[in-house]
Amino acid sequence: MIRAAIVGLGWWGKTVVDAVQGKSDKIAFVAGGTRTRAKAEEFCRDKKIDLRDDLDSILNDPNIDAVVYTTPHSRHEEHIKRAAQAGKHVCVEKPFTLNVASARAAIDAVKKAGVVLGVDFQRRFHPSVGEIRKRVRDGSLGTLSFCVGEVATPSGLALPKESWRTNPEETPAGAMTGLGVHLVDGFIDLCGEVDEVYCVNTRRAAPLVDDTTVFTMKHKNGVISTNYCTLASAASYCIAVFGTRGIAETMRPSLDTFRFIPVSDKPHVAGQPEIIENKGFNPVQAVMEAFAAAVQGEAPFPITHDQIIHGVAVFEAIVKSAKTGQPVKVA
Repeated sequence: MIRAAIVGLGWWGKTVVDAVQGKSDKIAFVAGGTRTRAKAEEFCRDKKIDLRDDLDSILNDPNIDAVVYTTPHSRHEEHIKRAAQAGKHVCVEKPFTLNVASARAAIDAVKKAGVVLGVDFQRRFHPSVGEIRKRVRDGSLGTLSFCVGEVATPSGLALPKESWRTNPEETPAGAMTGLGVHLVDGFIDLCGEVDEVYCVNTRRAAPLVDDTTVFTMKHKNGVISTNYCTLASAASYCIAVFGTRGIAETMRPSLDTFRFIPVSDKPHVAGQPEIIENKGFNPVQAVMEAFAAAVQGEAPFPITHDQIIHGVAVFEAIVKSAKTGQPVKVA
């Protein structure tokens, strides 16, 4: 059992704790830290988490194996470095960092310390996404032509003014940091590295943040993926990959249902679909347990350092495209 600390106990930090505490035999949270102690005291008592007053008390504790950060994005490099220097394995909320230089510096610290690094792209771990990955890898889809991703949440409509998530320096390009980076990671996994991006960003309904972001990625292998994100609609997440032999997709509103539609011998008639249900799966628990397994030496964390850095490079290019209104090559 990995003994972890959770640093950052806002709504997402609490979601991470709820996913594993008392439910996993691989990882448990024994300590926590937050900037707003009063908002977390009751939660930590209920979850039997020792709420600490400062990060040093966590990093200096030999009874803590790993630190999970759900902190503002601009702090990630600093926090990862401090954990690594203390010999703690570290997992961080997405986006990993806000620019490539920061990502490289954080990963250099992790490599120097020899600790395990995880990043919370939990949707990659869902079995429905795994079904798409399997069909991409084994050739069932034939030659890929394009992909579509859609993700939505109403959270932008009710963000409080005091939330750091309303700060455009922390959340550039509207819905990218909250939602779009999941699609970036997902399609890097399925289609490979990205060569060029184009992004359009706007504010439609949310009072404090740009809420709607659309971006297209041209992958190095020629596949095009187009992605739609909004912070101002009903919760939904779905992706689809189109190939010469069929379509593999997850169906709205969640990842619970996978569907494969084969090409038929009639050009305007779809083949008989294959449907696989994966209800009740918790991807947040899955990513935390994959991190724990990597710490235990059972299996490498499936998102590599190179993929993490490339994902940040793609994100940085998308932010630049949103600002300039022009396509941007990924560095």
